[in-house]
Parts: sequence; C-alpha cells; structure tokens
Amino acid sequence: VVGVISPFNFPAMVPLWFVPIALAAGNAVVLKPSEKDPSAANWIAERYAEAGLPAGVLSVVHGDKEAVDAILEHPDIASVSFVGSTPIAKYIYETASAHGKRVQALGGAKNHMLVLPDADLDLAADSAVNAGFGSAGERCMAVSVVLAVDSIADTLVDKIAERMATLRTGDGLRGCDMGPLITAAHRDKVASYIGVARDDGATVVVDGAGVEVDGEPGGFWLGPTLLDAVPTSSAAYRDEIFGPVLSVVRVGAYDEAIEIINASPYGNGTAIFTNDGGAARRFQREVSVGMVGINVPIPVPVAYHSFGGWKASLFGDAKAYGPQAFSFFTREKAVTSRWLDPSHGGVNLGFPQNT
Repeated sequence: VVGVISPFNFPAMVPLWFVPIALAAGNAVVLKPSEKDPSAANWIAERYAEAGLPAGVLSVVHGDKEAVDAILEHPDIASVSFVGSTPIAKYIYETASAHGKRVQALGGAKNHMLVLPDADLDLAADSAVNAGFGSAGERCMAVSVVLAVDSIADTLVDKIAERMATLRTGDGLRGCDMGPLITAAHRDKVASYIGVARDDGATVVVDGAGVEVDGEPGGFWLGPTLLDAVPTSSAAYRDEIFGPVLSVVRVGAYDEAIEIINASPYGNGTAIFTNDGGAARRFQREVSVGMVGINVPIPVPVAYHSFGGWKASLFGDAKAYGPQAFSFFTREKAVTSRWLDPSHGGVNLGFPQNT
C-alpha cells in the first residue's frame, strides 16, 4: 500500500502523476487530496471503479493534518508521495522516513528566468507573462523572477507591462484570462508582498491590488502584478509568494545572474532566453536547478523523463513520473539460483564462482 498526498493547485494532474504508475506497479493506493478542493479525487476514483478497478485498490481519504499524519505513521503504508510547499515537504519527508517509509516529497520553488541582451524580447515578454500569471501564479513551475540584463531591462519591463494591460481578471466562464487565488487569507498574504517590495526600494510597475474584476466582486482576486528593480535582500524576492507577482531583478551580466540563481535555496525550474547557443550550453551546465528551459519558460519534462527539482524543492531521491517513478513504486529483488547435478556436490569454502 502506498500513500499519495496531493496539493490544491493541481487536484487532478498531481494524483495522476502518481496513482496510475503505483497501480501499474502492483500497489494499492491511499489518496489524500487537499481539503481545499477534494472533489477531483473522488471523480478520479469513480472513473477507476467504472473501468473495473477492484474495490479497495484505490481509496480516497479526506481530511487535514490528522489524515496526513495517519498516512505517514501507518505501518501498512510502504511509501509516501507528496507535492506541496517546502516546509510541509520537509515535514512529510522527515516524519515518513522516521517511520521506515520510502518518500518522494516535492516542495516549493522560486523560479528564475534569465533574459540576455541577444534574446528575442517579444518572445521573452510573452513567456514571462504566460509563465508568471498562468494559474494565477499558483504553481510550482511559475516564473516568479525575471533576471534582466541592464542593457535591455527597460525595454523588457515595458513589453511585459504592455502585455499585462491586456489581461482580464475574473470568472473564466466569462472569457477572463486569470482567476482568483485559492483563499482570502492567501490572497491577502500575496498582496502584502507588494508593500514589502515597495518599502525595500522596488518600483511597483503594475499593482494588482487595484484590479477591476469582471464579475463576482466577492472573489479572492488579485490582478497581475509587476515589480521592477527588486533587491535580492527583499522578502519579495526571497520568499515563494505563490501568486501573480512577477519580480524583475536587474543584473549586469550573465555571471551575476548565475550567482543569484545558484544562491537561491530552491532549485525547481529555471529558464534562459538567448539566441546564443554557447550561452545556453554554458547555462545548462552551470545552473544548480533540476529542470532547465532554453527559450522555454516552464520546462516541465515530457512523460518519459521525470519531474523534480534540486535543493529545497525536492526531499528524497526520487522524482515524479517517468523512469524514477517506476523505480520508486517497485522494489528490486535479486534471486540467485543454481540447479546442480548431484555429482557436483562437496564442501568448498571458497567464494562462489560462476563456471
């Protein structure tokens, strides 16, 4: 039996990273979805039942920390798979490991996108907006920091702001581009970083707190926000904000940018935008991040590779889906056998040899 604990932001996709492979490898699964949006897990279990999966092979358990701890501590659960914030991923890893379980715990991120002077700035601006504000920034692969080389920073910031002006925040059924955040408390926390950045000397180019919402005025709305010249000492830079706040950090050159990225405690995803193949090759070798994009803002690996970062973005040594997932959900057993003719018996105190 294996446990899967999934987050609110991808209530269908993340369970489907783990559950099909775990089942295919011969395991029964206990799935604990986020209490903030639990119905997708029920729907997935219903579809498996319709397809003929026997009762009890996939169980959905609802709850909060009490349900999580029961999974982490239960002696019959052999492994735990988790996606969520870094503090919780660390807790999952430490607690489940202490109870003798195999663990893959994917944590948070602070993903950087480096834009060099030779890059296609229209492509870079499009990518920054798409990767920064898709899913209202509530995804671990969101770009939250644009590292812009000084010579093109003003132009890039202007292009990003122009594109942001076309975005509509509101109900997606009305054709809006970006929806609400998950809770009022989270919306307020994300919005607080706008003031933090301003107090630390950053320029608020676009303030999402003043967004005019298309319908449902009581929703947990925060519009796309653009902060320029954010110092790396600011909490607005350091913290995983997990919302539609894009910070521009200005750098003198490539070397300064790579130092900033590698100094981050997170190592989930990163990207470089350039038309210089040598710079791209150097970046992919030198950057200390698990998933790297070259002119691709959200470098999520295709299914025959595995998903996961480095440093505080991954606890345990197994990534999600792909080849590493099959290794995680199976245990290797080595069998040594020999079928002898009776005449080959006798005592031999030497080390066994193949003949």
